[in-house]
Parts: sequence; C-alpha cells; structure tokens
Amino acid sequence: GLAGTDITPPVGFPMAVYYHERLAEGAIDPLKARAIVFRGSTEQAAWVVCDLIGISTDLGRAVRQRAFEKTGIPVSNIVVSATHSHTAPDYTKELVRYLDKTNRDPLRAGYIEKLINGPADAIVAAFKNADTVILESGSARQQTPVSFNRRFVMRDGSVKTWMNLKNPDVVRAAGPIDPEIGLLAIRTPQGAPRGIISNFALHLDTVGGTKWSADYPYFIEQSLRKGIGADVISLFGTGCCGDINHSDPTRAERNKVDFIGNAIGDTVSGRLSSLTKLDGPDVTVKSRVVQLPLQDATRDEVAKAITIVDAAARKEKVEFLEHVTAYKKLMLDHWRHREPFANSEEHMTWGLSRSLAGIGDALPVEVTVIAVGRDLAIVYLPGEVFVELGLAIKQASPYRTTMVVELSNCVETIYIPNRAAYAGGSYEVTNSTTLPGSGELLVETAVSLLREAASGKSP
Repeated sequence: GLAGTDITPPVGFPMAVYYHERLAEGAIDPLKARAIVFRGSTEQAAWVVCDLIGISTDLGRAVRQRAFEKTGIPVSNIVVSATHSHTAPDYTKELVRYLDKTNRDPLRAGYIEKLINGPADAIVAAFKNADTVILESGSARQQTPVSFNRRFVMRDGSVKTWMNLKNPDVVRAAGPIDPEIGLLAIRTPQGAPRGIISNFALHLDTVGGTKWSADYPYFIEQSLRKGIGADVISLFGTGCCGDINHSDPTRAERNKVDFIGNAIGDTVSGRLSSLTKLDGPDVTVKSRVVQLPLQDATRDEVAKAITIVDAAARKEKVEFLEHVTAYKKLMLDHWRHREPFANSEEHMTWGLSRSLAGIGDALPVEVTVIAVGRDLAIVYLPGEVFVELGLAIKQASPYRTTMVVELSNCVETIYIPNRAAYAGGSYEVTNSTTLPGSGELLVETAVSLLREAASGKSP
C-alpha cells in the first residue's frame, strides 16, 4: 500500500537549522509524508518518509504509536524517516511543549497535532489500500554529477569542510561519494506504476530562504509523474550523506534544486524498464536497539556554552565552530544529566527531548532492516551518516539490492562520522554527539541483521 499526506506548516512557524530563529514567510512547494506498507504472509512493516530536517525521538515514538494503534503493525516494524530538507520546520521545542501540555500558542500547537497525525495517517491509508502488486528492484548509476564529497584534506594535514579545488592548500577530497541510486518499483498486476522508491546519498540543503520547500525530492517526484504517470507516489530515502553535498569543488556556482531533482528523476526513469522482478517477495523485518556512547558535557563546558549561545542570540560575533560546539554541549547536558547544569528550554529549541532528557551516557537508537524476498533489503539508520559507512553496509550485504536510509527514528546523534574522520576533525566531527566508533557499531549491527534476514535465523 502507498499513500501521502500534507504536513506543510503554517506561515509564521519557525524554520529549521542555522542556529537562529527564522519564521516562515510562505511556501515554494508542499511538505509531505509518504508511506509504504509491506504485508507479507506472516509479517508486515511500514515506512513513512517526511519532508523534515530530522525525526526527533519524541516525534518518531508518537507517530509509531498512533500508527500501531490504528493498524496493529508492531512499533518495531514501523520506521519514520526524514529527507533532511533544510527548508522545513524547527519543531522539537514545540513538540515537547505539546506533549507536556504546556503549549499555549494555538498556531504552533495546532501544527504539532498535524505533524504527528500526518505521517501516522499516511501509514494508515497505505495499510488500508494495500493490494497485490508486482515488485521490481535494482539500481542505477547517477551519471550527471550532482553529488560531491564536501570534506577535503589540506596540505597541513587538517581536514576542512566546504573547500574549493582552486584553493592551493587543498590536496584532495577526504572521502568518496556513492553514485548508486537504489530502486524499487511498485506496479499493479496489470503493470501500471503505483510508486517508486529511490535511495541516493546527497545532502538536502539546496534551496535556502524562508519559504517551505521539500528540496530536490519534490522535483524527483514531478519528473517521475511527467514520465510514467500523474498519480505515481515517489518515496525518496536519503542515503548516507553526512559528508556529501551538491557543491562541485571545481566550480564557483552550485547546482540548483530543479537541476538536481530532474537529473536524478531522469536517471530513475531511464532504469525502470530494466529492473528485475522480485522472486518470492515475502517480508522479513529485523530490528535492534543499539546504545551509542554519548560525548560528555562538564559543568565548566556548559557554563562556557551558555556564554557563547547567549552572545550569539544578542547577534554578537561568535566563531562558527565554537557556536556549534556550545549548542551541542547544551544538548548533551540536557540528555546526560537528570539535573542539567543549564536551564535547557531557556537556551535551546531543537534538541529538546521528552524521551531523552536525563537518559544517561548512551543514546538508544534503532537499526532496522526490511527485507523483501531474496533480492531486496532496506536498512534504516539514525542520524546523518558518513557515506563510507553506508558503502560498507552495501558491500557486506547478502542482498542484490541494498538501500541504506539515514535519519530514521532518531536525529539526536546529529552527524555520525566513520572513526577515521574523527582524527581529521572539522564541522561534521564537531557537530557529532556520539563517540568515535559509533558509526562502525551501526555498520556491524546492520550487517548482522541483514545476515539474519537472509538466513532466516534469529540472533
């Protein structure tokens, strides 16, 4: 089953990221939640993709619980993912207030209700319209260059993000890209297209401004609808792209959002006729909770963080990475300590969490695998995962087509670099809340679950 719902916030709701409040002034295109439900002979699973910056643990739990109550699909078999659009709402503080019943702003409280119900309703609608289908899977290689590793090794041995190759101190890109687009086509028994799942590793931050936009996945769907059917639902799962963006380091100008989305859409459309029909497409779901070790936040670090964040709020000049570190320390203080050193709500918007407040020195995250037949598996990971980790999972997977989708069920890890990247440092390492080795732990867990699914064995 497939379905979609609208989750566009109202004008005046806060927009995500950039460490300062900006209120939306309108919409370029709508934000959606798109769901697919797999119903096999003994198991069923649901996946909903939302045009959001991330899925907070609070939001993931609320959506999954509502969907379970209305469909009976086990919570552990429901995945809520974000595309990572940067022109999406900053909702976490308002969500905590809503859950605590302390939200007195009717506009903001009303949107939070919509934000929870929208993805859950999409799952319910997909559950209700589920029918016998033909499933075809495979992959395509993105030939038109739209993705680039954004970390660079410098002549002094350091690693810096967002460089240009014209800089004489740049030696090389610090890592690879993943040019593969994983594909699953859903067709009626008569062959008519119902939906396309695509999975590609490219950061979503190509629009900017103060209007809502789903970023380039919107143009992927428009491209597919023009090419293969006006009612086709496009589910885009963001691949492991914590160190990947759209900025070509050989050029000054950046690729535009429509160019990126249409280029990917054209690649997908060109591959659909040669996908392989899944053999024996039953459904297997494997899920495991992993405890990722959190970095520390001492009393002195939190005191310094408050000074920096407050200075930034007064629009005083603050060094960017110092600001990133300060905000991260406030989040860690909020999660690690039952009695935080700071008044979290006074200094934070995103990062506030009802579920994780005082959780301790480890962050509980889920790794989930939905396998369909013997040839297709979809792996779901938390956070913004480095491309090297996604490639490692694909290389070790026993499935012919393996999609790896980041930002699922939990965004609070922020970036998840591979262990080697911690030695290089720079922005993504600065903006990670977990300790080195967390990414490798996710890879080990994912590969273990893939092997269990393929062998039909339990752990």
